[in-house]
Amino acid sequence: QVQFVESGGGLVQPGGSLRLSCAASGSIFSILTMGWYRQAPGKQRELVAGITRAGYRNYEDSVKGRFTISRDNAKNTVYLQMNSLKPEDTAVYYCNAQPPRDSLWGQGTQVTVSS
Repeated sequence: QVQFVESGGGLVQPGGSLRLSCAASGSIFSILTMGWYRQAPGKQRELVAGITRAGYRNYEDSVKGRFTISRDNAKNTVYLQMNSLKPEDTAVYYCNAQPPRDSLWGQGTQVTVSS
């Protein structure tokens, strides 16, 4: 059984930085490809970044060069370092496996980028 709990969101000014954390429970975490997803009001949930168990990463084009996904398998934790934040990054951010498991969506953490 796997559970994901996101934290680290908040209100930040454009150009600012934020670091999100995803604490995962479950013995299979270390073998999962993990992803950060986001959903803005009125929009579909989208994949922002993914990271395999070996550390290979992929990013949605709009966040390349600004966001960095990482993982610490020993701590069952996935991180998303977000720099140079833009208003269009405003969304609820979730972590999940990649591809996601429908039953495992958590509450997410709100990121608001505004002056």
